[in-house]
Amino acid sequence: MYNPNTPAGERLFPVALLTLSGGLQDAYTYFCRGHVFANAQTGNIVLLGQSLFSGSLSQAGRYLLPLLAFALGVAAAEYVRTRPNRRLGWQQQVLLWEIALLAAVGFFPPSMDLAANALVSFSCAMQVQSFRRVEGFAFASTMCIGNLRGGTDALCAFLRTKDRQERKKAGLYFTVILLFALGAGAGSLILTPLGLRAIWLSCALLALSFVLLF
Repeated sequence: MYNPNTPAGERLFPVALLTLSGGLQDAYTYFCRGHVFANAQTGNIVLLGQSLFSGSLSQAGRYLLPLLAFALGVAAAEYVRTRPNRRLGWQQQVLLWEIALLAAVGFFPPSMDLAANALVSFSCAMQVQSFRRVEGFAFASTMCIGNLRGGTDALCAFLRTKDRQERKKAGLYFTVILLFALGAGAGSLILTPLGLRAIWLSCALLALSFVLLF
């Protein structure tokens, strides 16, 4: 599965660390920061609509802010991409910003859950915008629906044609989904001993991915 010609930002090992981190971040904001999704913005849109139609405007703000922060995170990643740096690749710069933001979130008390969720959503958006391929195939490191569709599609194609490339594609997608689930599961387990500081494990995973991009 390893291809030495694959760009560093598309290789499976760095991407695996990013995906573990993505699952952990979603578990962190949902279980530790008021049942808000950092990555799965579809869930936030559903909850936003429910809050608006039930007349709970204060609740609506909890879900609207992460949505706006996610959009801004995409724009920020694009800004970094178009401003080259001689010392670091643009994807590494994005990871440094993400690590810094998530490290700060670990210091936020429960009274700042709204701001914490916004920063996590912002950093997630920067990541998903910056790392969009694994071993040459389009994917997402912070959400699963596209990966599930792509994996199932590739599996059906392999069963029909016996094409090894389709088998590899399906394997990659399902591996990424499994890693996301493992990250979320690990995140839920460490919340009790680490509490609000659990997000720092995500920083550690991102830091290791940063090193692997050299």
